[in-house]
Amino acid sequence: MNVIQMQLYAPASYIAAPPETRLQVVNGCGPGGWKVDLVPDRMWGLDVSPACDIHDWMYVVGLTLADKEEADRVFLNNLLRLIDSAPGWHNQLWLLKRLRRNRARFYYEAVQHFGGPAFWSGKNQQTNLVPASSAAAGAGQIGG
Repeated sequence: MNVIQMQLYAPASYIAAPPETRLQVVNGCGPGGWKVDLVPDRMWGLDVSPACDIHDWMYVVGLTLADKEEADRVFLNNLLRLIDSAPGWHNQLWLLKRLRRNRARFYYEAVQHFGGPAFWSGKNQQTNLVPASSAAAGAGQIGG
């Protein structure tokens, strides 16, 4: 029997990176550390960590807001690909697919709205950082 393997979109740098390098960057779903369990790698039994790993990679290599937005869109697209192509008759049940699609949308909205700090982490040059107390327009003025 000829089995067609599910294919996800990934940037060329992810595809070219050796597995050891990928493992230094990606951590599955969630922010990593002790918080990793807050965002499960599984949606009702379906492993979605490959989509999360690609998203992690794109956050690390991305440099612009457009890169973040693309990473988030690719994340949703890859989640939906995994859901729609999950093997087994039970994975094609409309209720299970609907629950997983709703969860995928929730994951997408979470990274879209709250993923900024993770995306921008370590990308600001020290020369562009100022103390918050001196960042206000009137800071440092006499009588201001």
